[in-house]
Amino acid sequence: MKVVAFNGSARKGGNTSILVQRVFAELKAEGIGTELIELAGVPIRGCTACYGCFRNKDRHCVMNDDVVNDAIDRMAASDGIIMASPTYFADITSETKALIDRSGMVARANDFMFRRKVGAGVIAVRRAGAIHAFDSINHFFLIGEMIVPGSSYWNIGIGREIGDVEEDAEGLATMETLGKNMAWLIKKLA
Repeated sequence: MKVVAFNGSARKGGNTSILVQRVFAELKAEGIGTELIELAGVPIRGCTACYGCFRNKDRHCVMNDDVVNDAIDRMAASDGIIMASPTYFADITSETKALIDRSGMVARANDFMFRRKVGAGVIAVRRAGAIHAFDSINHFFLIGEMIVPGSSYWNIGIGREIGDVEEDAEGLATMETLGKNMAWLIKKLA
């Protein structure tokens, strides 16, 4: 069993990564493997609506000059997917959105290939806009027929400078509960 996480932050090892690592700690404690993919500095283009994925049905995007097809392969091979992003202007980062759009289209074109996988969003926020960003990620999971576990609060952590989220006790507790709930659900689905 394995969970792959995609960190859409422009900062490697920043608050978003710290939150994901808190989820990972609980998954690892339950014997579930984890992998973190940091998108910082990695150019990702958005979907061009060419529908090549619907014509080819080869579980890949026809644009093959960036990390998206590798990300799709990692999602397909995992039992759970975490999409994590800081909040940029009350939404997810453009890299996260591009990954969601392209992998989501490929999944739909290939008989909803992420169907019944466990999906969880993780959001870092300085002050406001986190719920909209959280919703954007959850819409990807729900339209892809994935299963979204709950937690003790929305999956957000508050902080601006790197490490600030470690002062958000409720946010950290939310991530720990999310990890436990993801592990429980993945095991039930196995």
